[in-house]
Order: sequence, then C-alpha cells, then structure tokens
Amino acid sequence: MSLIDQLSAYPSESVALPDGARVQFRRVRGAGATDAVTHVLLHGIGSASGSWLAQLQQVAGGTGGRSHVLAWDAPGYGASSALAITSPCAGDYATRLWAWLDALAVTQAVTLVGHSLGALMAAAAAVQAPSRVARLVLLAPAQGYAHASAALREQKLSDRLANLAALGPAGIARKRAGAMLSAEADASQRAFVEHVMAQIDPAGYTQAARMLALGDLPGDLRRVACPVTIANGESDTITPPQAARELAQAIGAPYVSLGAVGHSCALQAGAQVNRLLGLQEELA
Repeated sequence: MSLIDQLSAYPSESVALPDGARVQFRRVRGAGATDAVTHVLLHGIGSASGSWLAQLQQVAGGTGGRSHVLAWDAPGYGASSALAITSPCAGDYATRLWAWLDALAVTQAVTLVGHSLGALMAAAAAVQAPSRVARLVLLAPAQGYAHASAALREQKLSDRLANLAALGPAGIARKRAGAMLSAEADASQRAFVEHVMAQIDPAGYTQAARMLALGDLPGDLRRVACPVTIANGESDTITPPQAARELAQAIGAPYVSLGAVGHSCALQAGAQVNRLLGLQEELA
C-alpha cells in the first residue's frame, strides 16, 4: 500500500472556533492514559497535516507510549479558515493555534513540534502562552527574514509568489518535491511529498509566505521559557543543518542530527523523529 493510501486511515476532522473560523486537523489518541503527553504537530509552508504520517502511525499502532498527537492544517491550508489579515505574523497563527486547542479542551501543557515554517508558529505560541508549553521541538526550522535587508526580504517573497503564480500548486509540487528529500528517499516517499504539496491553497500559501518574510525565530526563541530541542537532516538543502546548529548554539539548546535525510525529515527520518519526541522506536 502506498503512503498516500496509508494516510486515508487518518481522516481529517474539523472544529469550529468561537469567532466562526474552522480548523481542520488529524488526531490519534494513545491507549487511554490519563497522563498522556499531547504532541501538537505544525507543518511547513508547502505541506499539510498529512506530512506527519509516520507520527500518526506510531501512536495508532499502539507503540507510541502514553502519547496523543494532534496535527493541524494551518490557517489557509486544507479546510482550515484563512486568517483575516493579509500579511500575518507568527503570533497571528499562534493565536489561532490556542483557540483551536481551547476548542478541543486541551488543558494540559503540550509538546509543540514545528517543522520548517511551523517552527515560527510553535515558537510564537510558546511566547504567547508559556504555561501551556512543556517542550518545544523544532525540526528543520525556518528562521524568517526579519533581520535580512529589506531588498533581500522582498526578493525572497516576490520570487516565491512568482513561482506560485507561474506554476500553480501542482507545478510547484512537481518542481520542488524532489528537493524536500535526500537522494536516499524511495519513490513512495517522493510521490507522497508531491501529493501533499500539490494540495496547497494559493491564498493560504501567500499568507504563509508573508509571515515567513516577517519571521524572527531567533528573537522569539530568546523569549521562550520551556526546554527547546532543534533537529535537522544533514542532507537538507532548504534549511541547511549548519544554520540549525548555529541557532541551537546561540540559544543554548541541544542539536540533534537526523542523519542523511532531507527537509521532509518527519517522513524520511520517521523513526528518529519519533524517538526524539519520546515515542517508542518501532513503527507499527
């Protein structure tokens, strides 16, 4: 069975928020432990909740220890309502995140796991509500361009949006999916990454790109009170490992190498990521 077919075992749900917005997500609950750790998984800019397939499978297989996982589709992705602001900051996504967890009655402190752009959202959420975050895990973190020159920041944004306009989601997926994985990835993984990326919504992607342009991950992390772990694949050409190492050193956080994998490390290095999150080693 292909990875695309395997994802169908974890259908999307949706919840309404008090302001009328909706958040789409996938979840798997571990075997009934009252002291279970809730892992909240935040995907990157060219991705979606399905990118956390290996983590969903880990817990669904009964081998995820005392853990629950919640993987959202960020605002403007899937059936999740877009944010009302044209150029949101990471804090706007964090506000929606906490409203979503409130709607799901998540009251205990969570482990926030942010991949790529999701790292900016996770860090902002930890700054907003420090008592609600027990641990922050950042995978292949995108650091944002807040400290870049205005010219570079605008060029990065305009290039990204020009590619979207020229190629559309399916075209971007065909062009970019290969760069998300290392040479060791198999055909099924490549097809899966392309499938997930092809479903991005242009409006939501545009908002996320503008947030990336404004993002300041190092600045937010200096304001975070909880333990932070940063991990990266050594073959990642999108968020290179050296940048992640330097970020970890700058904030005094541990750095974990995920081996010779690319940017889609939660998929390609599923077992390593699951160990890092405190899940058991063997996938179901």
